[in-house]
Amino acid sequence: MPLDASFAALADPTRRAILARLALGEATVMELAKPFEMTEPAISQHLKVLEEAGLIVQRVDGARRPRRLAKPGLDQVDQWLAMLRKALEKNYDRLDGVLAAMQSEHKKKR
Repeated sequence: MPLDASFAALADPTRRAILARLALGEATVMELAKPFEMTEPAISQHLKVLEEAGLIVQRVDGARRPRRLAKPGLDQVDQWLAMLRKALEKNYDRLDGVLAAMQSEHKKKR
């Protein structure tokens, strides 16, 4: 379920843009809202989705509530993608072997 929530959160381009901004460092709701033609409550709703997915966390700093990326949530997504990359590499290695065998067979027939 947490991985499903992460990918559901990442499906929205505004939320991906928020994560890209937070990759530069933590930011408040007002700072995150600046580049978008959206109200702060709309941005807050996006932040809530990202927080519930475990992709960002909020820090209390007096009256400020800056958000930052959450390593555990992002690590989980990264581990899932790493598993897919590994499987893809195995497929390419097998394909390389098949192509090499075909090329060798082709040379023998010449």
